[in-house]
Amino acid sequence: MLIRVGCEVAFTYPRPAAVVLMLYLHPSRAPTIRKPERLESAPWLAVSEYTDCYGNHCGRVVVPAGRVVFRNDAIVDDCGLPDLQVPNAPQHDVQDLPYEVLLFLLASRYCEVDSELKDLCWSLFGGYPPGWQRVQAICNFVQQHIRFDYAQARVNRTALEAYRERTGVCRDYMHLAITFCRALNIPARYCTGYLGDIGVPAAPYPMDISAWFEAYLGGQWYAFDARNNTPRIGRVLMARGRDAADVALTTTFGVNQLQSFKIWTDEVSENAIVVAGR
Repeated sequence: MLIRVGCEVAFTYPRPAAVVLMLYLHPSRAPTIRKPERLESAPWLAVSEYTDCYGNHCGRVVVPAGRVVFRNDAIVDDCGLPDLQVPNAPQHDVQDLPYEVLLFLLASRYCEVDSELKDLCWSLFGGYPPGWQRVQAICNFVQQHIRFDYAQARVNRTALEAYRERTGVCRDYMHLAITFCRALNIPARYCTGYLGDIGVPAAPYPMDISAWFEAYLGGQWYAFDARNNTPRIGRVLMARGRDAADVALTTTFGVNQLQSFKIWTDEVSENAIVVAGR
């Protein structure tokens, strides 16, 4: 299966500013790219690329005052299968976890593991078998507990606030699920990327960047989605981190105003690669 993914975001800047960009595909997707991505800007700007501490492909640039548009587009090959399901994947004892995953047991900006959620999660999920079944129970609870509402979105809502307010968008679902997992000694990390309406009815609102999370079970990371809570086809990863603070699409060190934001992720034919290559 071929999937075309991309984004276009426009800002106005009252004065020059430094900007960090996370608009690229994750390096783990590199073997699947059929039409190479190409980050463009209008006006043209020199972008320096680097890899951050979580392994994400990033860019940095200094933008001038005025309107600036960033655009990226690629075609990737996907297996076309839903998210892998391994119901018997076990949970590790903390002392047996690899050093590199211990970070994803700790509290972070939006995931307050050391809050009242720590005691609550054991009362809610302590009766489930540790491992996959416990993570799935968390997803079931979070999906039912939070009501999806774009009108109620805000960038500073934490997991505890999402639990109390019972409303939010995909990032809020993931922050709460991640917090529950970590409080139960299950490493969990935040993921952001493209997820189109492939194999499911089209959503009645504009396409957006999606969030999901990964839990470390049985020696590897598995994708879970507390908002959709069903295996999906065509997740295309852009970035991973502790929570949404680590994977912002753009971070401006100065003042800016968002003008427009467009996302596309669609299944395409082989002919799309031929046309793109002309």
